[in-house]
This record gives sequence, structure tokens and C-alpha cells, in this order.
Amino acid sequence: MSAPRAYPVWLTAAQRHRLTKIARGHNSPHRDRLRAQIVLDAAAGHANAAIARRCRVSVDTARKWRGRFATDGLDGLRDRKRCGRPPRFTPVQQAQVRALACELPAASGVPLLRWSAAELADKAVTAGLVAAISGATVGRWLRADALKPWQYRSWIAPRAPDFAARAAVVLDLYAGSYDGEPLGHGDVVLCADETSCCAPMRRPPSRPAAAATRPCHPTLCRCHPTLPPDPATRPCHPTLPPGLARTMRVEHEYQRGGALAYLAAWDVHRGKVFGRCEPTTGIAPFARLVEQVMTIEPYASPTPAPSGCFGSSTTAPHTAVRHPSTGWRRRGPPPPWSTPRSTRAG
Repeated sequence: MSAPRAYPVWLTAAQRHRLTKIARGHNSPHRDRLRAQIVLDAAAGHANAAIARRCRVSVDTARKWRGRFATDGLDGLRDRKRCGRPPRFTPVQQAQVRALACELPAASGVPLLRWSAAELADKAVTAGLVAAISGATVGRWLRADALKPWQYRSWIAPRAPDFAARAAVVLDLYAGSYDGEPLGHGDVVLCADETSCCAPMRRPPSRPAAAATRPCHPTLCRCHPTLPPDPATRPCHPTLPPGLARTMRVEHEYQRGGALAYLAAWDVHRGKVFGRCEPTTGIAPFARLVEQVMTIEPYASPTPAPSGCFGSSTTAPHTAVRHPSTGWRRRGPPPPWSTPRSTRAG
């Protein structure tokens, strides 16, 4: 049986310039330099065996990258997506281990004051959450969510008996499915939450450039007794940008603006965040956040109606939020560990 014929390779001026730059670049990765050199040698008319000797690779490697470039161009020189090893733990199991880390050890009958990664792994196996797991895996999950139960005191309420079933609904929405069916192109998953006690600070206005040498603090300099005593109206030093051997300098005086609450909604799959400041938290501020999001496309479109994860564990624990155009409504309470609420259009 005859050997397969080599793919003919022709290069445009732009492709030749790009490949030459990669092959001769000192900062190019070795694999990219090797693949670019193989294609350049193939375009010069060398056979696969000669290319393999020149680049010190096997004939199959030379044939592989030559064929990929002939078929897909420069995109063929990139690594293709690999499936990788199948995951050993489901998202629900990972959520159960994280929820266990947010409980006090005494609630699980463990005589410890603080959890450690190894103790969490042993408890997860003993409780039947997983068949086997190492402390390093548990530590990696906790680091991903910035959880450190061995440093901070737990405050989240204990899990509900049907934790796995209730958590699966939210986790499926995050993964892009609902009731076992994948979400469509027009479906949307939104996650909302709020934080209170935000303390905005207002700094006094900067002085004009002509008055840059005038002191701004009456207690430090008595040369200008006519300066206004109110920090909000008294001019101050302008912010100086960082320079050589000097950090940025900012005026130290400010005026407090009170305590505000910040409410935000996050589009899980599109990566968009919508936020607003309110004097306080509650049902009415949360409804205004919903109204703000519902006036923006594609959330304002009556069809297709989006599905979502919309709600808050503190503002609207059991309150349905419905919009006249899209008709969103809440579908049951959320898992006790999760701030978002699971909802579905219709």
C-alpha cells in the first residue's frame, strides 16, 4: 500500500509574514515555533520526511500540522478542544461539601471547634455525600469560593433535609438547563443580591491652579484666617498622580454621605451586572431593581419570556415579583445556602 500523498501548501504574503514572525520570535512558545516552521518548510516544497529531519520530529507530527494548515489555515495550528477526564463529582456534591464547610462542626456531631480540609473530607465520606475524596480536593473547592472555615466563624443556617433536591434546581440553571432540558437562546438566568451599610465619602472640591500654594487647613496654618471652616466647601489639595519614587497623594479630608444599600442583578450566562443604590433594603427597593432590569433588552421583550434566578434571601424571602410584560413569577423557596431564588417564566 502506497503512503498517503502530502498536502500541498501555498502561503499568501500575510500568512508567510505571520508564520515567519512566529518561527523566529524569541517570545513565541516552542510548540508554536515548531508548527510554524513545519508549515514554512512544507510551503518551500520539502517532503514530510525531510521536514521531520530538519525539525527533529516524527514524520507523523510533520504530516499532522501540514495537513491541518492545508485544511484550516492558521486556525488549524491551534490546539483543539479536549474533552478531558470526566468529572468525578457532580455540582450537587460540590455544593453539599461547601454547605458542610459553612456549618459548625458541632452541628454534625464532630468534636471540633473549626473545620479543616482533611476533616471535611472525612466527614463528607462518613455522611455519604461522596464515596471518596481527598483533603486537597476539598481545599481547592473552598479556595475557589474564598471559604476558610478554619479562620472564620460560621454563620449560615443549617441545611434543610431536602438540600440536594432544592440545590439542584439552582445549579441546573447556572449550568444552562431547567427540568432536564437545555435553556434556549432567549432564556436568561439572573441572580440578584444586595449589601447594606455602604459608606460613600465625598471629598471637598480641589483648589484652582492659581491657589495651589494656599494652605487649606485652618488649624495647620494661621496665615489665611478667611478660609471657610466647612470641609465640604473649603478647597483642598488636588490629587497628585504617582511619580518617580512617589505614590499617589490624595486629600485626607472627606465628608461622610451616610449609609446606603447597593442592589445588583447579575446575568449569569452573559456576564452583565445591573446595580443601583438605595437608602435602605426591602421589598420596594428590590422591586425597583427588577423594574430597572425589565426595561432593558433582551429582558424587556415579551417574547421569548426569559427564565431566571431572581430574588434575595433578605429582601424578598417569599415575595413574588411579576412584571406586566414578561410575567415572571417565583417558583418556590430557594436552597437555604443560596442567595438567588429559582424562578421560571410562564
